[in-house]
Amino acid sequence: MLGILVMNAVSFGLEPAAYWNIGAGGVDTWFDWVIGGAGEIFVDQKFMGLFSMLFGAGIVLFFERARDKGRRAGWLSFWRNLLLLGIGILHVVLWDGDVLILYAICSVFLIALHKLDARALFALGGLAMLGAMALAIAAQVAIDTGGSDLDGFWQSGELSGAVLAWFLGDSFLRALGMMLIGVALYRTGVITGARSPDFYLRLAVWGFGIGLPLSIGGFAWMAATDFSADVAIVGAIPNTLATLPLALAYLSLVALWNLRGEGALHRRIHAVGRMALTNYLTQTIIGVIVLRTLFEPDDLNRSWILLFIVAVWAVQLAWSQPWLERFRYGPFEWVWRCATYRSLQPLRA
Repeated sequence: MLGILVMNAVSFGLEPAAYWNIGAGGVDTWFDWVIGGAGEIFVDQKFMGLFSMLFGAGIVLFFERARDKGRRAGWLSFWRNLLLLGIGILHVVLWDGDVLILYAICSVFLIALHKLDARALFALGGLAMLGAMALAIAAQVAIDTGGSDLDGFWQSGELSGAVLAWFLGDSFLRALGMMLIGVALYRTGVITGARSPDFYLRLAVWGFGIGLPLSIGGFAWMAATDFSADVAIVGAIPNTLATLPLALAYLSLVALWNLRGEGALHRRIHAVGRMALTNYLTQTIIGVIVLRTLFEPDDLNRSWILLFIVAVWAVQLAWSQPWLERFRYGPFEWVWRCATYRSLQPLRA
C-alpha cells in the first residue's frame, strides 16, 4: 500500500506523461533524475504487481470463506465486487488512475477459475503476462511513431486511438496475470507466510537476481534512446518481465521480516495494510487536494513529490493503528462491508 503511493503520487502532481516518460516533466536537477530512475527500476509495475497478487488472493479467500459458512458465495462475491466497481467509478471521477474498476472486472475471471490447482493458475497468469508483452510489440509496430497518437501519449499523456486500445489491453492482462498468480501463491502458502525462512530467502535471492538486471536493463535502454517515442511501448517490456520476480522478492522480504516477531513498526505497517481501501482512497484525496489544488504541475518536481510521499506515509502510519485499536475496520472498509451484507455491521472493536 505504501509502495503504491510512490507510483501514484507522480500522476497526482506532475504532467500526465511524466508517469511513463521521465523526460516529460519533473526533472529539474540530477537528484530528480535519480528519484525517477530509482522509481522506474524498483517501484514501477512491481508494487502494482504485488498489490494485484494480494488483491487476487483476497477475492478468492472471501469466496471460499463465504462458501464454507454456507452462504451463496457466488452471488455474494458478485455483489461485493459490483460494489467495488461502483467505488472505483466514484474514485475515477476524482482521479483517472483508479485500479479498483480493473480489479472488479478481473474478479469475474478469478471466481470462474478458482477451482484450478496452483500450477494451472500460475500458468494462466504467466500466459496473461506474456500476452501483455506480445501486445506491446504489436502495438509499437502498428502505431506510427511519428503520429499524433504516440507523441500525444509520450509527451502529454493523452490516450487515444490505438494507444488507448493498447493501454487498456495491457492494464487488463497485467492485472489479471498477477491476480491469478496471487491465487496460486495463496494455494501454496507462499503469500500467507507458511513457508520456511530458507524458502523465502532463496526466493528473494532468485527474484532480485533475475528482476533487477531486467529492470535496470530496461531503464538503460530507454535512457540510451533519450526516452524516445520510438521505444515508448516496447521499452516497457523488460520492466514487465521484471515485475513478477521483483514482486516475489519484495513479498519474501516482508515474510522474512514478519517471521522475526512483531514489534511497534510491524503493528503500524500491518494496520496500514488492514485499512488498504481507506488508505488507497485517502492517498488520492490528499494527493488531489495538496498537489493538484494547491500547486500547478510546473511548480513541482520529483524531489517535491518524494517529500509529499514521505509525509503521507507518516500520516498513514500514524493514524491506521490508533483507528484499528478503537474500530474493527477502516471507515471505507466498513461502508463496503455494510453494503456487501446489506445490513449495519458492528464497527467498535
